[in-house]
Amino acid sequence: MTSDRATAGAAARAAAGISTTGGVPASGVYVPLITPFDGAGEVAVDALEALAHELLDAGVTGLVALGTTAEVATLSAAEKDAVVTVLARVCRERGAPLVVGAGNNDTAASRDALAALGKVPEVTAVLTLVPYFTRPSEAGVVAHFTELAANSPVPLVIYHIPYRTGQELGADTLRRLGALPGVVGVKYATGGISAATVELFAELPPGFAVFAGDDTFFSPLLAMGAHGGILASAHLATGRFVELAEAWSAGDVARARDLGNRLGALSAAAFAEPNPVVTKGVLHAQGRIPTASVRLPLLPAASASVDATLRLLAGPGVTAAS
Repeated sequence: MTSDRATAGAAARAAAGISTTGGVPASGVYVPLITPFDGAGEVAVDALEALAHELLDAGVTGLVALGTTAEVATLSAAEKDAVVTVLARVCRERGAPLVVGAGNNDTAASRDALAALGKVPEVTAVLTLVPYFTRPSEAGVVAHFTELAANSPVPLVIYHIPYRTGQELGADTLRRLGALPGVVGVKYATGGISAATVELFAELPPGFAVFAGDDTFFSPLLAMGAHGGILASAHLATGRFVELAEAWSAGDVARARDLGNRLGALSAAAFAEPNPVVTKGVLHAQGRIPTASVRLPLLPAASASVDATLRLLAGPGVTAAS
């Protein structure tokens, strides 16, 4: 059954014009899109579509729908469907990979959510959280993803963010997960670079991509060999984040260090308040989304946070990139 589902999913993606290489996500910058809201508090579908095209025009590799940055916990089922429909259409038109966030700390419900995404041919991978709140053992986490990978029609990218999930995973466990058929990568957002990070990069499983998930550590992780990043702050100065990934790939260390330091400061400013409130404030100030509105329990960013980020965007080495 697993083989049949995986084969059918790959065939559907190929028919949609979405290129993949062995199921492994292409390297580079992926942006987990915000969900823009209009003045009535509804999803601003046209603004979302325009923003997606802007990001792809600026050179990002792919898009991520329904991540934390999208305020996914506050979206209705109909709104989630609308977001995926819009971004699937954009990615089909542009031949770009689409990753969709799905799954929770209920293995059975996560399995059903992944199965539903198999019906969307443009979805090239699913971003799936390590089970949160329940805090299973590391063996339980492996069992959870073994079950999901065995039944998913779409490859899995594991989202490892222990300061949100309360679940730490060692390098050995991540390697076990990376060796599972159908698991193609990890969004690595551990809040820093530790001995476990070094241990993981020392021996990555074949066909297992590591994507930086903490924006401020994007450049250091690229230097260690990360395949790219899934970066909320890459809504801003998008072309520069793409340039940073290209500089490390080309071995232009001096350029990469300088640009990485500047973009690290920008990312820190964008995360000065809970994600994505500052980013939305900046996008609205730039006229790229109709409002800076967020949904409770988030509150709009303070003007000082937005202004500080705008100043960094206008600074040397960052300005002139979309």
